[in-house]
Amino acid sequence: MRRRTRPSSDAPPPTAADERRSGLRTLRRVWPYVWPEDAPSVRLRVVLAIVVLMGAKGIAVVTPLFYKGAVDALAAEGVPLLALGAVGLTVAYGMARVLNSGFQQLRDVIFAPVTQRALRQLALTTFRHIHAMSMRYHITRKTGGLSRIIERGVKGVEFLLRFLILSIGPLLLELILVAVVLAWLFDLWYLVAVAVTVALYVWFTFAVTEWRVKLRRDMNTQDTDANQKAIDSLLNYETVKYFGAEDREAARYDVAMKGYAAAALKTAYSLAALNFGQVVIITTGLIAVMVMAAIGVEKGQMTVGDFVMVNAYMIQITGPLGFLGTVYREIRQSLVDMGEMFDLLSQPPDVMDRPDARPLQVNGGEIRLRDVRFGYDPEREILKGVSLVVAAGQTVAIVGSTGSGKSTIGRLLFRFYDVTAGQVTIDGQDLRDVTQDSLHAAIGVVPQDTVLFNDTIRYNIAYGRADATEAEIFEAARDAQIHDFIMKLPEGYETQVGERGLKLSGGEKQRVGIARTLLKDPPILLLDEATSALDTDTEGEIKGALARAGQGRTVITIAHRLSTIAEADRIVVLEQGEISETGTHDDLLTRGGRYAHLWLRQQADQERA
Repeated sequence: MRRRTRPSSDAPPPTAADERRSGLRTLRRVWPYVWPEDAPSVRLRVVLAIVVLMGAKGIAVVTPLFYKGAVDALAAEGVPLLALGAVGLTVAYGMARVLNSGFQQLRDVIFAPVTQRALRQLALTTFRHIHAMSMRYHITRKTGGLSRIIERGVKGVEFLLRFLILSIGPLLLELILVAVVLAWLFDLWYLVAVAVTVALYVWFTFAVTEWRVKLRRDMNTQDTDANQKAIDSLLNYETVKYFGAEDREAARYDVAMKGYAAAALKTAYSLAALNFGQVVIITTGLIAVMVMAAIGVEKGQMTVGDFVMVNAYMIQITGPLGFLGTVYREIRQSLVDMGEMFDLLSQPPDVMDRPDARPLQVNGGEIRLRDVRFGYDPEREILKGVSLVVAAGQTVAIVGSTGSGKSTIGRLLFRFYDVTAGQVTIDGQDLRDVTQDSLHAAIGVVPQDTVLFNDTIRYNIAYGRADATEAEIFEAARDAQIHDFIMKLPEGYETQVGERGLKLSGGEKQRVGIARTLLKDPPILLLDEATSALDTDTEGEIKGALARAGQGRTVITIAHRLSTIAEADRIVVLEQGEISETGTHDDLLTRGGRYAHLWLRQQADQERA
């Protein structure tokens, strides 16, 4: 898998051109969600929203003319506009303002479904992509930082859709229209004054914002780091308590928040400087235009209504210009946040279905490993040419010391990883040639630590098969020897298990996990040290449930406690990534090899206990 690596400290920072290219790439990624080829109704909404918005801007440009007419009529100067009189012009002015606001609200109503549809599709795409990523990706990422990237990215898209399409373009149009009206009614110098003011404002805003984006990116990094530490600490709540490390965790979190606070202060100070600079530019332009209008009134070239109209136009455009600064800052930040999210979406999974992959056909469930080699790190090989056959319907146990590669075989079977060399097949079909969905459907896994969803017991058991009936759920629970326990609970199957199932004991969680797997009813069963974390009494109860779960199925048991696999059809002893011996329990004890040594040592440990 190609991983993104942080640039080294001496790597050159991204240039403004790089930032612009990145922003354009991000916009191109967003555009199909706004203008989808397969949804003409969405396109129609976009067009209608733009038409309504243009109407609102047209009304906004005409509104000050009614204001001017009303003032001139009251001052008895000039020719009354449309002969409506002062009262009529005042009413027309008010109605124009109401229409302008109404059109803007109608624009939001029309465009809101477009925004929500795009957000929903993006969130779903991101969610699916993260689930499609390989095991290697998830064990190297921090959940807190990942969720923060997604959260900021989706918010960035929402802001971009709301303001870029329906605000920036129309704002520029309004500025042009106002400048043209002033030049047409009065003098080209008004157009020059407005153009210079807008140009200076935009240049200053963009220049300072480019600098502030770097500060904001640093603040985001600090924010992500603090969030990662908080979530990591809370997920390991029990460990923190075991070691009395509450103060240590608080200090660690405080250090991260200190870095965030320092970055946030720099961002706030730069924002104050930006706002003040914008006010100076806007006010200077406003004063210049109003002075020109005042001189025109003194010379008799303009009426008082003209002066008021010019003032109204300048106030009308200075407001949006201030808004432009805010929107531009947020759009730049949104592009950064969205860029991080799209970078995440651009990372391909390690394990992917081949274009010609076909569904797995299980005709018995024979599993075969042919000279399998694999290592999580290319420089450290875990499995060194393992060859193994598990006949259909057979139960084979894999044992060995820690790090020998037992669990790695299970991960390769489920295709969390692809083999470096060799081949893994089910009924003669190479796992790399079949679809992952069909492979996962054919294998049921009971892991060492069953993790449950923070929902009801019913939901967690039914997770094995979404369309299962209540009777089937109860039957699976009985086979896993947990139905009677559930029925004794005050809320029965509606009992909430808590986050990660912490309200249940280890044995109870394991039995819920077994029931879930039994409900799935897969032809192949993988038991990955399913009882290693349980006490002896609970292990005995779970052992019976697992034995029933394996009836009629091909079973691979990865075990640490040898007492749980003595009745297996065959036992494979794995040492340092190679098979050292294989046979039944009695055969291996008779040979007096590695398995016999492990068995005697565990028996001695149990007797001492």
